Amino acid sequence: MGVRTATDGRLPRFGRTERAVHWVHAGAFIVLLTTGLCLYLPSMAQLVGRRPLVKSLHIYTAVGWAVALLLIIALGDRAALHRTATEIDTFDRDDRAWLRRRAAPQGRLNAGQKVNAIVTAAFAVLFAITGFLLWYGERDTRFRFAQTILIHDWLMYVSLFLFIGHLYLSVIHPATRHSLNGITRGWVERPWAERHHPKWAATFAAPESTAGETAADD
Repeated sequence: MGVRTATDGRLPRFGRTERAVHWVHAGAFIVLLTTGLCLYLPSMAQLVGRRPLVKSLHIYTAVGWAVALLLIIALGDRAALHRTATEIDTFDRDDRAWLRRRAAPQGRLNAGQKVNAIVTAAFAVLFAITGFLLWYGERDTRFRFAQTILIHDWLMYVSLFLFIGHLYLSVIHPATRHSLNGITRGWVERPWAERHHPKWAATFAAPESTAGETAADD
């Protein structure tokens, strides 16, 4: 990848298509998690009531999530999505060192973010499969399997734990919360990127003032 340019000390991190995928998934996940908890936990079910309505909202949100993602892929910047998917699927020596809790320079996505993305995608597929089986199993008993509801429920619990951790790092933790700017506005400040993602920040040209000072020193 060649050297790119930055604007006003801001490095472009995620494009519109990547951000759309993130927020469609995040929005659907929150609705699905909330309605799923209302259907599963007796205390919440009793508090909310109207179980058929909550169940319908849960199902139609899942369908809307899948359709929205397909539309974004079909109409959006597929090249950007492919580059991101390739980046997520690539673990180099620095990524492996980072996972072993050793200091190592990271690219646009650190190894933890790559693992989180892979787990999220895998969970989404498992949620979709088990959710479909639960829905269709009510209409055809041949598709009722004893472990389907158990898998679906455990996916919910683990996803809730991961979501809380993700929320803490992106909104509360001082060192990492600036990353939220990348998925909302599409850019991050250069100093932050140089501290947390130096390999990626190095792919951008140095600020003109710095370049000028270097030339003057020579």
